[in-house]
Amino acid sequence: MSTAPTTTTDEAPGPAPVAPAPGRWAPLRPLVLRLHFYAGVFVAPFLLVAAVTGFLYAGAFQAEKIVYRHEMTVAEVGSSELPISEQVAAARKAHPEGTVAAVRPAPAADATTRVMLSGVEGVDPDHTLAVFVDPYTGKVRGALEQYGSTGALPLRTWIDEFHRDLHLGENGRLYSEFAASWLWVIAGGGLVLWFSRRRALRKLRGTSGRRRTLGLHGTVGVWAAGGFFFLSATGLTWSTYAGANIDELRTSLGQSTPSVSSAAGGDHAGHGASASAGDAEHGVGLDKILAAARAKGLGNPVEIVPPADESSAYVVRQVQRSWPEKQDSVAVDPTTGEVTDTVRFADYPVLAKLTRWGIDLHTGVLFGLVNQIALMLLALSLVLLIVWGYRMWWQRGKGSSFGRPIPRGAWQQVPPAILVPGVVLVAVLGYFVPLFGIPLAGFIVADVLLGEVAHRRGKKTA
Repeated sequence: MSTAPTTTTDEAPGPAPVAPAPGRWAPLRPLVLRLHFYAGVFVAPFLLVAAVTGFLYAGAFQAEKIVYRHEMTVAEVGSSELPISEQVAAARKAHPEGTVAAVRPAPAADATTRVMLSGVEGVDPDHTLAVFVDPYTGKVRGALEQYGSTGALPLRTWIDEFHRDLHLGENGRLYSEFAASWLWVIAGGGLVLWFSRRRALRKLRGTSGRRRTLGLHGTVGVWAAGGFFFLSATGLTWSTYAGANIDELRTSLGQSTPSVSSAAGGDHAGHGASASAGDAEHGVGLDKILAAARAKGLGNPVEIVPPADESSAYVVRQVQRSWPEKQDSVAVDPTTGEVTDTVRFADYPVLAKLTRWGIDLHTGVLFGLVNQIALMLLALSLVLLIVWGYRMWWQRGKGSSFGRPIPRGAWQQVPPAILVPGVVLVAVLGYFVPLFGIPLAGFIVADVLLGEVAHRRGKKTA
Protein backbone atom coordinates (compact mmCIF):
# COMPACT_ATOMS: atom_id res chain seq x y z
CA MET A 1 0.00 0.00 0.00
CA SER A 2 3.04 2.26 -0.13
CA THR A 3 3.82 4.83 -2.74
CA ALA A 4 6.85 6.88 -3.55
CA PRO A 5 8.04 10.07 -5.26
CA THR A 6 7.14 10.30 -8.89
CA THR A 7 10.70 10.73 -10.18
CA THR A 8 12.09 7.52 -11.69
CA THR A 9 15.14 6.44 -13.64
CA ASP A 10 13.75 3.36 -15.38
CA GLU A 11 11.46 5.19 -17.77
CA ALA A 12 12.12 6.62 -21.24
CA PRO A 13 12.80 10.38 -21.16
CA GLY A 14 10.07 12.58 -22.53
CA PRO A 15 9.02 16.18 -22.51
CA ALA A 16 8.65 17.38 -18.94
CA PRO A 17 5.08 18.42 -18.11
CA VAL A 18 4.59 21.96 -16.95
CA ALA A 19 4.19 21.99 -13.18
CA PRO A 20 1.15 23.86 -11.92
CA ALA A 21 1.56 26.64 -9.42
CA PRO A 22 1.68 25.17 -5.90
CA GLY A 23 -1.48 25.70 -3.86
CA ARG A 24 -1.79 26.31 -0.13
CA TRP A 25 -2.21 22.56 0.46
CA ALA A 26 0.88 21.62 -1.58
CA PRO A 27 3.18 21.42 1.51
CA LEU A 28 0.95 18.63 2.85
CA ARG A 29 1.87 16.26 0.02
CA PRO A 30 5.32 15.19 1.34
CA LEU A 31 3.81 14.58 4.80
CA VAL A 32 0.93 12.54 3.37
CA LEU A 33 3.40 10.66 1.16
CA ARG A 34 5.52 9.71 4.16
CA LEU A 35 2.48 8.64 6.20
CA HIS A 36 1.05 6.64 3.28
CA PHE A 37 4.42 4.95 2.71
CA TYR A 38 5.06 3.88 6.29
CA ALA A 39 1.44 2.97 7.03
CA GLY A 40 1.40 0.90 3.86
CA VAL A 41 4.62 -0.92 4.69
CA PHE A 42 3.75 -1.79 8.29
CA VAL A 43 -0.05 -2.17 8.17
CA ALA A 44 -0.24 -3.97 4.81
CA PRO A 45 0.41 -7.48 6.24
CA PHE A 46 -2.60 -7.10 8.57
CA LEU A 47 -4.72 -5.72 5.75
CA LEU A 48 -3.67 -8.61 3.53
CA VAL A 49 -4.90 -11.16 6.07
CA ALA A 50 -8.16 -9.21 6.54
CA ALA A 51 -8.66 -9.01 2.75
CA VAL A 52 -8.04 -12.70 2.10
CA THR A 53 -10.23 -13.89 4.98
CA GLY A 54 -12.90 -11.33 4.06
CA PHE A 55 -12.89 -12.65 0.49
CA LEU A 56 -13.43 -16.17 1.81
CA TYR A 57 -16.20 -15.04 4.17
CA ALA A 58 -18.11 -13.27 1.40
CA GLY A 59 -18.06 -16.49 -0.60
CA ALA A 60 -19.02 -18.64 2.39
CA PHE A 61 -22.72 -17.74 2.18
CA GLN A 62 -23.15 -19.47 -1.16
CA ALA A 63 -20.81 -22.32 -0.20
CA GLU A 64 -22.89 -22.92 2.92
CA LYS A 65 -26.05 -23.41 0.85
CA ILE A 66 -24.28 -26.10 -1.19
CA VAL A 67 -22.46 -27.90 1.61
CA TYR A 68 -25.47 -28.02 3.98
CA ARG A 69 -28.22 -28.29 1.37
CA HIS A 70 -29.53 -31.54 2.87
CA GLU A 71 -30.05 -30.03 6.32
CA MET A 72 -31.33 -26.62 5.14
CA THR A 73 -33.96 -27.80 2.64
CA VAL A 74 -36.80 -30.31 2.63
CA ALA A 75 -36.90 -33.42 0.46
CA GLU A 76 -40.30 -32.46 -0.95
CA VAL A 77 -42.56 -29.45 -0.44
CA GLY A 78 -45.81 -30.56 1.21
CA SER A 79 -49.30 -29.13 1.19
CA SER A 80 -49.44 -28.04 4.84
CA GLU A 81 -47.00 -27.60 7.71
CA LEU A 82 -47.24 -29.26 11.11
CA PRO A 83 -47.86 -27.00 14.14
CA ILE A 84 -44.59 -25.53 15.37
CA SER A 85 -45.03 -27.34 18.71
CA GLU A 86 -45.00 -30.71 16.94
CA GLN A 87 -41.89 -29.79 15.00
CA VAL A 88 -40.10 -28.86 18.23
CA ALA A 89 -41.28 -32.10 19.84
CA ALA A 90 -39.78 -34.06 16.93
CA ALA A 91 -36.47 -32.27 17.37
CA ARG A 92 -36.46 -32.91 21.13
CA LYS A 93 -37.22 -36.58 20.59
CA ALA A 94 -34.15 -36.91 18.37
CA HIS A 95 -32.02 -34.62 20.56
CA PRO A 96 -33.20 -34.54 24.20
CA GLU A 97 -29.91 -33.01 25.39
CA GLY A 98 -29.62 -29.36 26.45
CA THR A 99 -32.51 -26.88 26.48
CA VAL A 100 -34.39 -25.06 23.74
CA ALA A 101 -32.71 -21.68 23.23
CA ALA A 102 -34.74 -20.55 20.21
CA VAL A 103 -36.87 -21.77 17.34
CA ARG A 104 -36.82 -20.49 13.76
CA PRO A 105 -39.87 -21.72 11.81
CA ALA A 106 -39.21 -22.59 8.17
CA PRO A 107 -38.79 -19.19 6.40
CA ALA A 108 -39.60 -20.52 2.92
CA ALA A 109 -41.65 -23.33 1.37
CA ASP A 110 -38.59 -25.52 0.73
CA ALA A 111 -36.72 -24.65 3.96
CA THR A 112 -36.45 -26.60 7.20
CA THR A 113 -37.30 -25.40 10.69
CA ARG A 114 -34.38 -24.84 13.05
CA VAL A 115 -34.65 -25.74 16.73
CA MET A 116 -31.60 -24.35 18.58
CA LEU A 117 -30.40 -26.13 21.70
CA SER A 118 -28.04 -24.60 24.26
CA GLY A 119 -25.98 -26.36 26.92
CA VAL A 120 -25.23 -29.34 24.68
CA GLU A 121 -22.07 -31.23 25.60
CA GLY A 122 -19.34 -30.81 23.01
CA VAL A 123 -20.85 -27.60 21.58
CA ASP A 124 -19.12 -24.26 22.17
CA PRO A 125 -20.97 -22.43 25.00
CA ASP A 126 -21.37 -19.39 22.73
CA HIS A 127 -22.91 -21.56 20.00
CA THR A 128 -26.04 -23.68 19.78
CA LEU A 129 -26.88 -27.04 18.25
CA ALA A 130 -29.32 -26.41 15.40
CA VAL A 131 -31.67 -29.34 14.76
CA PHE A 132 -33.20 -29.20 11.26
CA VAL A 133 -36.80 -30.43 11.03
CA ASP A 134 -38.91 -30.98 7.91
CA PRO A 135 -42.00 -28.81 8.67
CA TYR A 136 -44.27 -31.07 6.59
CA THR A 137 -43.31 -34.50 7.97
CA GLY A 138 -41.58 -33.73 11.28
CA LYS A 139 -38.55 -35.73 10.13
CA VAL A 140 -35.20 -34.55 11.51
CA ARG A 141 -32.80 -33.98 8.60
CA GLY A 142 -29.69 -33.38 10.69
CA ALA A 143 -28.08 -31.29 13.42
CA LEU A 144 -25.22 -28.79 13.11
CA GLU A 145 -23.44 -26.34 15.38
CA GLN A 146 -24.66 -22.79 14.73
CA TYR A 147 -23.35 -19.34 15.63
CA GLY A 148 -24.61 -15.77 15.56
CA SER A 149 -27.75 -13.96 14.57
CA THR A 150 -27.35 -14.84 10.89
CA GLY A 151 -27.39 -18.57 11.71
CA ALA A 152 -23.86 -19.35 10.52
CA LEU A 153 -23.17 -23.08 10.22
CA PRO A 154 -19.74 -24.72 10.79
CA LEU A 155 -18.08 -23.70 7.49
CA ARG A 156 -19.07 -20.04 7.67
CA THR A 157 -18.51 -19.92 11.42
CA TRP A 158 -14.91 -21.10 11.00
CA ILE A 159 -14.19 -18.52 8.28
CA ASP A 160 -15.99 -15.78 10.23
CA GLU A 161 -13.88 -16.39 13.34
CA PHE A 162 -10.72 -16.59 11.23
CA HIS A 163 -11.53 -13.20 9.69
CA ARG A 164 -12.49 -11.66 13.03
CA ASP A 165 -9.81 -12.94 15.40
CA LEU A 166 -7.64 -15.57 13.63
CA HIS A 167 -9.09 -18.14 16.07
CA LEU A 168 -7.10 -16.49 18.87
CA GLY A 169 -10.05 -15.26 20.94
CA GLU A 170 -10.45 -11.71 22.23
CA ASN A 171 -6.75 -10.87 21.84
CA GLY A 172 -6.92 -11.92 18.22
CA ARG A 173 -9.60 -9.32 17.55
CA LEU A 174 -6.97 -6.61 17.91
CA TYR A 175 -5.53 -7.54 14.50
CA SER A 176 -8.81 -6.82 12.68
CA GLU A 177 -9.41 -3.63 14.66
CA PHE A 178 -5.87 -2.48 13.87
CA ALA A 179 -6.46 -3.13 10.15
CA ALA A 180 -9.83 -1.32 10.18
CA SER A 181 -8.35 1.60 12.13
CA TRP A 182 -5.73 2.25 9.44
CA LEU A 183 -7.51 1.26 6.23
CA TRP A 184 -9.30 4.61 5.93
CA VAL A 185 -6.04 6.49 6.66
CA ILE A 186 -4.16 4.68 3.90
CA ALA A 187 -7.04 5.04 1.45
CA GLY A 188 -7.44 8.73 2.23
CA GLY A 189 -3.71 9.34 1.87
CA GLY A 190 -3.73 7.56 -1.47
CA LEU A 191 -6.57 9.78 -2.72
CA VAL A 192 -4.69 12.93 -1.72
CA LEU A 193 -1.55 11.73 -3.50
CA TRP A 194 -3.45 10.69 -6.63
CA PHE A 195 -5.34 13.96 -7.08
CA SER A 196 -2.28 16.06 -6.24
CA ARG A 197 -0.24 14.45 -9.04
CA ARG A 198 0.04 16.20 -12.40
CA ARG A 199 -2.49 14.82 -14.86
CA ALA A 200 0.22 13.72 -17.29
CA LEU A 201 1.74 11.43 -14.64
CA ARG A 202 -1.54 9.57 -14.02
CA LYS A 203 -1.62 7.97 -17.48
CA LEU A 204 -1.17 4.20 -17.83
CA ARG A 205 -1.00 3.88 -21.61
CA GLY A 206 2.53 3.93 -22.96
CA THR A 207 4.19 3.73 -19.52
CA SER A 208 6.34 0.97 -18.09
CA GLY A 209 8.31 0.03 -15.02
CA ARG A 210 7.62 1.75 -11.79
CA ARG A 211 5.44 4.46 -13.34
CA ARG A 212 3.07 1.83 -14.71
CA THR A 213 2.89 0.06 -11.33
CA LEU A 214 2.22 3.40 -9.68
CA GLY A 215 -0.51 4.13 -12.21
CA LEU A 216 -2.22 0.77 -11.62
CA HIS A 217 -1.92 1.20 -7.86
CA GLY A 218 -3.42 4.69 -7.98
CA THR A 219 -6.21 3.98 -10.46
CA VAL A 220 -7.52 0.90 -8.65
CA GLY A 221 -7.08 2.65 -5.30
CA VAL A 222 -9.17 5.64 -6.40
CA TRP A 223 -12.01 3.44 -7.65
CA ALA A 224 -12.01 1.29 -4.51
CA ALA A 225 -11.43 4.06 -1.93
CA GLY A 226 -15.12 4.61 -1.17
CA GLY A 227 -15.54 0.91 -0.41
CA PHE A 228 -12.48 0.95 1.84
CA PHE A 229 -13.83 3.92 3.82
CA PHE A 230 -17.09 2.05 4.27
CA LEU A 231 -15.43 -1.23 5.35
CA SER A 232 -13.23 0.64 7.82
CA ALA A 233 -16.11 2.59 9.39
CA THR A 234 -18.47 -0.37 9.68
CA GLY A 235 -15.72 -2.71 10.85
CA LEU A 236 -14.95 -0.35 13.73
CA THR A 237 -18.60 -0.26 14.88
CA TRP A 238 -18.30 -3.70 16.48
CA SER A 239 -14.59 -3.71 17.30
CA THR A 240 -13.33 -4.01 20.88
CA TYR A 241 -12.14 -0.50 21.74
CA ALA A 242 -13.37 1.84 19.00
CA GLY A 243 -16.67 -0.07 19.00
CA ALA A 244 -17.11 0.57 22.73
CA ASN A 245 -16.52 4.29 22.16
CA ILE A 246 -19.04 4.34 19.32
CA ASP A 247 -21.63 2.57 21.49
CA GLU A 248 -21.01 5.08 24.27
CA LEU A 249 -21.47 7.96 21.86
CA ARG A 250 -24.69 6.50 20.46
CA THR A 251 -26.04 5.98 23.99
CA SER A 252 -25.24 9.56 24.98
CA LEU A 253 -27.10 10.79 21.88
CA GLY A 254 -30.12 8.57 22.56
CA GLN A 255 -29.41 6.50 19.46
CA SER A 256 -29.07 3.02 21.00
CA THR A 257 -30.81 0.07 19.41
CA PRO A 258 -34.10 -0.53 21.28
CA SER A 259 -35.39 -3.96 22.24
CA VAL A 260 -38.55 -5.31 23.82
CA SER A 261 -38.95 -5.85 27.54
CA SER A 262 -38.59 -9.50 28.49
CA ALA A 263 -40.74 -9.04 31.61
CA ALA A 264 -44.01 -10.95 31.32
CA GLY A 265 -46.11 -7.84 31.77
CA GLY A 266 -43.43 -5.19 31.74
CA ASP A 267 -43.22 -1.73 30.29
CA HIS A 268 -40.90 -0.74 27.45
CA ALA A 269 -37.49 -1.56 28.87
CA GLY A 270 -34.70 -1.58 26.30
CA HIS A 271 -33.33 -4.91 27.53
CA GLY A 272 -33.73 -7.99 25.36
CA ALA A 273 -34.74 -11.43 26.55
CA SER A 274 -32.07 -13.75 27.78
CA ALA A 275 -30.84 -16.21 25.15
CA SER A 276 -30.85 -19.02 27.68
CA ALA A 277 -34.12 -20.86 27.51
CA GLY A 278 -36.37 -22.86 29.74
CA ASP A 279 -39.23 -25.06 28.54
CA ALA A 280 -40.20 -24.24 24.96
CA GLU A 281 -43.83 -25.15 25.79
CA HIS A 282 -44.04 -22.92 28.87
CA GLY A 283 -47.52 -21.45 29.45
CA VAL A 284 -49.89 -21.29 26.48
CA GLY A 285 -47.33 -22.95 24.19
CA LEU A 286 -45.49 -22.10 21.02
CA ASP A 287 -48.44 -22.28 18.63
CA LYS A 288 -50.41 -19.52 20.37
CA ILE A 289 -47.25 -17.47 20.91
CA LEU A 290 -46.43 -17.60 17.20
CA ALA A 291 -50.04 -16.81 16.29
CA ALA A 292 -49.96 -13.72 18.54
CA ALA A 293 -46.79 -12.50 16.81
CA ARG A 294 -48.27 -13.13 13.37
CA ALA A 295 -51.32 -11.09 14.37
CA LYS A 296 -48.96 -8.15 15.04
CA GLY A 297 -47.59 -8.41 11.49
CA LEU A 298 -44.39 -10.38 12.15
CA GLY A 299 -43.95 -12.36 8.95
CA ASN A 300 -41.13 -14.81 8.14
CA PRO A 301 -38.37 -15.18 8.97
CA VAL A 302 -38.88 -15.04 12.74
CA GLU A 303 -37.16 -16.43 15.80
CA ILE A 304 -39.00 -17.46 18.97
CA VAL A 305 -37.05 -17.22 22.22
CA PRO A 306 -38.71 -19.05 25.17
CA PRO A 307 -38.91 -17.38 28.61
CA ALA A 308 -35.75 -17.45 30.69
CA ASP A 309 -37.81 -18.02 33.85
CA GLU A 310 -41.39 -17.87 35.16
CA SER A 311 -41.40 -14.08 35.33
CA SER A 312 -40.23 -13.62 31.73
CA ALA A 313 -42.08 -13.41 28.45
CA TYR A 314 -41.58 -15.08 25.11
CA VAL A 315 -39.75 -12.85 22.63
CA VAL A 316 -40.57 -13.21 18.95
CA ARG A 317 -38.39 -11.22 16.57
CA GLN A 318 -37.93 -10.96 12.86
CA VAL A 319 -34.44 -11.94 11.72
CA GLN A 320 -34.34 -10.89 8.06
CA ARG A 321 -31.14 -8.96 7.42
CA SER A 322 -31.57 -8.69 3.66
CA TRP A 323 -33.26 -5.72 2.03
CA PRO A 324 -35.85 -4.72 3.07
CA GLU A 325 -34.85 -5.30 6.67
CA LYS A 326 -37.34 -7.06 8.95
CA GLN A 327 -36.38 -6.37 12.55
CA ASP A 328 -39.71 -5.92 14.37
CA SER A 329 -40.06 -7.75 17.67
CA VAL A 330 -42.74 -8.44 20.28
CA ALA A 331 -42.91 -9.83 23.81
CA VAL A 332 -45.77 -12.26 24.53
CA ASP A 333 -47.04 -13.13 28.00
CA PRO A 334 -46.71 -16.93 28.37
CA THR A 335 -49.78 -17.24 30.64
CA THR A 336 -52.25 -15.27 28.50
CA GLY A 337 -50.73 -15.28 25.04
CA GLU A 338 -51.15 -11.50 24.83
CA VAL A 339 -48.51 -9.18 23.38
CA THR A 340 -47.06 -7.03 26.17
CA ASP A 341 -44.47 -5.00 24.28
CA THR A 342 -43.69 -4.16 20.65
CA VAL A 343 -40.68 -2.58 18.93
CA ARG A 344 -40.81 -1.67 15.25
CA PHE A 345 -37.72 -1.26 13.09
CA ALA A 346 -39.38 1.80 11.56
CA ASP A 347 -39.19 3.45 15.00
CA TYR A 348 -35.45 2.81 15.48
CA PRO A 349 -33.31 5.95 15.94
CA VAL A 350 -31.44 7.02 12.79
CA LEU A 351 -28.01 5.91 14.00
CA ALA A 352 -29.41 2.54 15.10
CA LYS A 353 -30.79 1.99 11.61
CA LEU A 354 -27.57 3.10 9.94
CA THR A 355 -25.55 0.80 12.20
CA ARG A 356 -27.81 -2.15 11.36
CA TRP A 357 -27.62 -1.48 7.62
CA GLY A 358 -23.88 -0.85 7.74
CA ILE A 359 -23.09 -4.09 9.56
CA ASP A 360 -25.33 -6.13 7.27
CA LEU A 361 -23.78 -4.55 4.18
CA HIS A 362 -20.30 -5.20 5.59
CA THR A 363 -21.09 -8.87 6.23
CA GLY A 364 -22.68 -9.39 2.81
CA VAL A 365 -26.29 -10.11 3.76
CA LEU A 366 -28.07 -6.83 2.96
CA PHE A 367 -28.22 -7.31 -0.81
CA GLY A 368 -27.48 -11.01 -1.01
CA LEU A 369 -25.32 -12.33 -3.86
CA VAL A 370 -24.71 -8.87 -5.38
CA ASN A 371 -23.48 -7.64 -1.99
CA GLN A 372 -21.18 -10.66 -1.64
CA ILE A 373 -19.68 -10.24 -5.12
CA ALA A 374 -19.01 -6.54 -4.42
CA LEU A 375 -17.22 -7.45 -1.17
CA MET A 376 -15.12 -10.07 -2.97
CA LEU A 377 -14.11 -7.50 -5.60
CA LEU A 378 -13.15 -5.00 -2.87
CA ALA A 379 -11.08 -7.66 -1.09
CA LEU A 380 -9.35 -8.59 -4.35
CA SER A 381 -8.64 -4.90 -5.05
CA LEU A 382 -7.02 -4.54 -1.64
CA VAL A 383 -4.80 -7.59 -2.24
CA LEU A 384 -3.66 -6.18 -5.62
CA LEU A 385 -2.98 -2.74 -4.10
CA ILE A 386 -0.80 -4.29 -1.41
CA VAL A 387 1.17 -6.34 -3.98
CA TRP A 388 1.65 -3.29 -6.22
CA GLY A 389 2.65 -1.17 -3.21
CA TYR A 390 5.48 -3.53 -2.24
CA ARG A 391 6.46 -3.86 -5.90
CA MET A 392 6.84 -0.08 -6.19
CA TRP A 393 9.05 -0.09 -3.12
CA TRP A 394 11.20 -2.77 -4.73
CA GLN A 395 11.31 -0.92 -8.07
CA ARG A 396 12.34 2.23 -6.28
CA GLY A 397 15.51 0.39 -5.26
CA LYS A 398 16.24 -0.34 -8.96
CA GLY A 399 14.80 -3.86 -8.69
CA SER A 400 17.70 -5.18 -6.61
CA SER A 401 16.63 -4.08 -3.14
CA PHE A 402 13.86 -2.15 -1.46
CA GLY A 403 14.09 1.60 -1.90
CA ARG A 404 15.07 4.03 0.82
CA PRO A 405 12.22 5.37 2.94
CA ILE A 406 10.74 8.83 2.40
CA PRO A 407 12.94 11.51 4.05
CA ARG A 408 12.04 12.96 7.44
CA GLY A 409 11.04 16.52 8.20
CA ALA A 410 8.03 16.78 5.89
CA TRP A 411 5.89 18.22 8.70
CA GLN A 412 8.21 21.26 8.93
CA GLN A 413 7.01 22.40 5.50
CA VAL A 414 3.36 22.54 6.59
CA PRO A 415 2.12 26.04 7.56
CA PRO A 416 1.02 26.33 11.23
CA ALA A 417 -2.49 27.35 10.12
CA ILE A 418 -2.89 23.86 8.64
CA LEU A 419 -0.59 21.88 10.92
CA VAL A 420 -2.10 22.88 14.29
CA PRO A 421 -5.77 22.07 13.47
CA GLY A 422 -4.55 18.88 11.79
CA VAL A 423 -2.74 17.78 14.94
CA VAL A 424 -5.83 18.50 17.07
CA LEU A 425 -8.04 16.51 14.68
CA VAL A 426 -5.64 13.56 14.67
CA ALA A 427 -5.46 13.63 18.48
CA VAL A 428 -9.27 13.46 18.77
CA LEU A 429 -9.46 10.62 16.25
CA GLY A 430 -6.66 8.83 18.06
CA TYR A 431 -8.59 9.02 21.31
CA PHE A 432 -11.76 7.52 19.84
CA VAL A 433 -9.88 5.00 17.67
CA PRO A 434 -7.07 3.81 19.98
CA LEU A 435 -5.50 1.35 17.54
CA PHE A 436 -4.95 4.28 15.19
CA GLY A 437 -3.80 6.76 17.83
CA ILE A 438 -1.45 4.55 19.86
CA PRO A 439 0.54 3.12 16.89
CA LEU A 440 0.75 6.59 15.34
CA ALA A 441 2.12 8.05 18.58
CA GLY A 442 4.59 5.17 18.79
CA PHE A 443 5.74 5.78 15.24
CA ILE A 444 6.25 9.50 15.87
CA VAL A 445 8.29 8.83 19.02
CA ALA A 446 10.43 6.21 17.26
CA ASP A 447 10.90 8.49 14.25
CA VAL A 448 12.00 11.41 16.41
CA LEU A 449 14.48 9.23 18.32
CA LEU A 450 15.93 7.76 15.14
CA GLY A 451 16.18 11.23 13.65
CA GLU A 452 18.04 12.47 16.74
CA VAL A 453 20.44 9.53 16.62
CA ALA A 454 21.13 10.15 12.92
CA HIS A 455 21.66 13.86 13.59
CA ARG A 456 24.21 13.20 16.35
CA ARG A 457 26.07 10.67 14.24
CA GLY A 458 26.21 13.20 11.42
CA LYS A 459 27.66 15.87 13.74
CA LYS A 460 30.21 13.40 15.14
CA THR A 461 31.31 12.42 11.63
CA ALA A 462 31.63 16.06 10.59
